[in-house]
Amino acid sequence: MRMTLTRTLVASITTLLVAAFALPVAAADGRGEQLFELCAQCHGSAAEGNQMTLAPAIAGLDEWYVEAQLNYFRNGARGLHPGDTGGMRMYPMSIWLSTDEDVKAVAGYVASLPRANPTPVLEGGDAAKGSAFYLVCATCHGQEGGGDPEKNSPPLRGANDWYLLSSLEKYKAKIRGGSPLNPNAVVMQGTVNILPDAQAMRDVVAHIMTLSE
Repeated sequence: MRMTLTRTLVASITTLLVAAFALPVAAADGRGEQLFELCAQCHGSAAEGNQMTLAPAIAGLDEWYVEAQLNYFRNGARGLHPGDTGGMRMYPMSIWLSTDEDVKAVAGYVASLPRANPTPVLEGGDAAKGSAFYLVCATCHGQEGGGDPEKNSPPLRGANDWYLLSSLEKYKAKIRGGSPLNPNAVVMQGTVNILPDAQAMRDVVAHIMTLSE
């Protein structure tokens, strides 16, 4: 059944990629924006994200982080686990960016967009309890969730709460973080063990939603 799901996803994405190859070659100064037209079908025209397509808000993310994640998808460090539906969609999309220059162009364009700051949609989290768990997260992601490029840690504030929860669940279930090609994800798979259960994950996400610039 998993193989059938994989083939179905790949077939659907291949259709999008064939259409994308029909796009005219963009001028150098607008290449990132034009390449992003394919990404926008899931992430939205302003990269604001869409929970229905499992695509998080990425507008305004640091360029280094977007570039790194695209390359992780390209080399198979992300997006190949059959339990990661969203990642399996991203894997073939990333391969469509056939050169390092294309990856850099898209990453630069995404970073140039205004932050989406999506509205929280989850319920049932206790931010006060989550603040205690976040003390461990803060060693890499910062007290205010701003991230740290030197530690390859992305910003957490301004992210979709549903995506943060989904990511924690995937690390907990070892759906993400299993590839040695992505050592930071391996660290995350171990770190998430500080969260004993599903409620703790909701609590720490609720706390992250309170962080500000």
